[in-house]
Amino acid sequence: MAALEPGDPRSVGEYQLLGRLGAGGMGRVFLGRSPGGRSVAVKVVHAELVAGQPEFRSRFRREVEAARKVSGAFTAPVVDADPDAPLPWLVTSYIAGPRSRTRSRSGVRWPPGACSRWPPGWPRR
Repeated sequence: MAALEPGDPRSVGEYQLLGRLGAGGMGRVFLGRSPGGRSVAVKVVHAELVAGQPEFRSRFRREVEAARKVSGAFTAPVVDADPDAPLPWLVTSYIAGPRSRTRSRSGVRWPPGACSRWPPGWPRR
């Protein structure tokens, strides 16, 4: 996790932001804390997507609705979201784990077959 940068929000909705987990084409993801003290992942959409694409907000709303319908051992449940906020956001449970890129660059080798095993619970065709 990286430290928050000067332009980063310090909170989103009722969630306090603690650090940056990553960023991608849709937005930035932060480690946050809920009012009850629970660790959460907070995704905040890039401003240019909201401003430059009128249909984006409705697409994001559909993404939130679809994500709320998915559950299982291999997904982080949606905790909260606000697709109508000036910068739309989505909060999921935070699931700690190593970043594969960090581990690969560290020189630590993956155990044989670690990336080729079929995950338990995944359907086979």
